[in-house]
Amino acid sequence: MITNVSLITVYVHDIDEAKAFYTEKLGFVLGDDITVGDFRWCTVHQADHPELEVVLMLPGPPMDPESAESIRRIMAKGSMHGFGINTDDCHKTFAELVAKGVEYIQEPSDRPYGVEAVLRDNSGNWLVLVEQKTYSPADFD
Repeated sequence: MITNVSLITVYVHDIDEAKAFYTEKLGFVLGDDITVGDFRWCTVHQADHPELEVVLMLPGPPMDPESAESIRRIMAKGSMHGFGINTDDCHKTFAELVAKGVEYIQEPSDRPYGVEAVLRDNSGNWLVLVEQKTYSPADFD
């Protein structure tokens, strides 16, 4: 039986730079940073949610070179989707992150499901910042 999602991968240009971004700017905690041969396994997570780790990974083996290059091109355009981050105050968190130098794509906006902003990490991945509110399908009419 599946119990929960425990690991997601975010492709990055440079693992050390991404690790610094996620820990110093977003406040994540370093999980593992292990090198075995040519392979590096580096994870970060939120301090109060260690059960969901984010793997910071370079596009490359075991994927084929063509696929890795496709991912690098999408990242270079700044249009790779990363993941969503919940917050209890989107406007405040957005202002704090922008003050730390985090690039943004979209300022906080009201949506039927809450307040949403879109940020970009230092590898071009989109990070959706959401202050959720209770909603129903009728809110989208």
